[in-house]
Amino acid sequence: MSFEKTLAEQTEVQLKRSWKMPIAYVLGAVLLALFASTASGDVHLRLNDRSQSYTLEDITTPGAPILWVLFVLVALIAAWSLFCTTTRRTPARWLSSLLMALAGIGTVFGFLVYAGSGSNGVVTLTSLLVSTIAISTPLIFGSLSGVVSEHVGVVNIAIEGDLLVGAFAGVMAASFFQTPYAGIIAAPLAGALLGSLLALFSVKYGVDQIIVGVVLNVLALGLTTFFYGTLMKVSPQTLNTNQFSLTPIKIPLLAEIPVIGPMLFNQTLLVYLMYLAVAFLAVFLYRSRWGLRLRACGEHPKAADTVGINVNRTRGRNAILASSFAGLGGAFFTIGSGLAFTDNISAGNGYIALAAMILGKWHPLGATSAALMFGFAQAVARMLPNVSPAIPSDLVSMIPYLVTIVAVAGFVGKSKAPAAENIPYVK
Repeated sequence: MSFEKTLAEQTEVQLKRSWKMPIAYVLGAVLLALFASTASGDVHLRLNDRSQSYTLEDITTPGAPILWVLFVLVALIAAWSLFCTTTRRTPARWLSSLLMALAGIGTVFGFLVYAGSGSNGVVTLTSLLVSTIAISTPLIFGSLSGVVSEHVGVVNIAIEGDLLVGAFAGVMAASFFQTPYAGIIAAPLAGALLGSLLALFSVKYGVDQIIVGVVLNVLALGLTTFFYGTLMKVSPQTLNTNQFSLTPIKIPLLAEIPVIGPMLFNQTLLVYLMYLAVAFLAVFLYRSRWGLRLRACGEHPKAADTVGINVNRTRGRNAILASSFAGLGGAFFTIGSGLAFTDNISAGNGYIALAAMILGKWHPLGATSAALMFGFAQAVARMLPNVSPAIPSDLVSMIPYLVTIVAVAGFVGKSKAPAAENIPYVK
């Protein structure tokens, strides 16, 4: 009887269906059909960047045929997804990921083609991708900060403050020492300093981590605003100049690859450090003793303590390390972008980084992918006024935040945070 009951329970679990992706594909196909039926005129596409040694001619072609082809592609993917869902078939993960990427890229590209159809503006694909990487850099550093701190059991709401103090310390050190590399050193140190306060109050004294994070964000905003008004505005040429910013480092041959070359291989040192940070965490977080101890403290601190791991010390050190990642990302807003510091220059990017971490299900590669998606949305929002001025600016400015809400609310699914996060450990 128990065997039959167990078999019935397993059968009931197998019968459960998820209509999330089929509905998303159908909506994408409907949107492309709407674009294709209303598009008129030619679209101008540019596939090379000014930094490349060669020049490709702009592609000018009617936009409607491209949109109809994209509609057929996404419609076929939607039909395949509906078929798999109704017949309860589970396709290979790589195939599902590939088709998801094709549908997403097709829908987004269709939107760009629709926006550029009948317009004198040029859809500069390569420059769009370059901007995506640049905009995503602080988001990726911030999301990696959240991945490390939450895996060790510390909720780091203070990523926004880490980015802010990193931006402040980065430009201040670069201006004072007249070299941007001083800013690259000072920014993570400033983030680590704020992270030490998070570790002190939340790990040592057991204060609620979310409350501490919010307080630290307010503290970072207040301190940077105060010192900006009392120090930087008094001597901007000494402490807040954009003359000492990072310049792109062009990797020979690789930077000449069409479309993706400038995006990946003609960036600043800060972007290359981001590549290393993602690779380091993707490997060592799951393939090293350090990563095992870190994750043990976030999942089951009592078991970690039993085998001799100092839980609170591990949590404190890695919370500081995580904040240094976010501080380094904050340097992008100043020395990474060639801008001087202004009040609240991070502008809520720390909270978007938290959303990217959750959407990426607390994995470095997932968080990076989500951050790139948000960065791409911002890059599109910045490019659209030049491509199609008729699109309302208010609607354009909503795009990044709308993408954030839809992605987190609709596609996170049943992701599971580390079990012991925001739970102080007391022996």
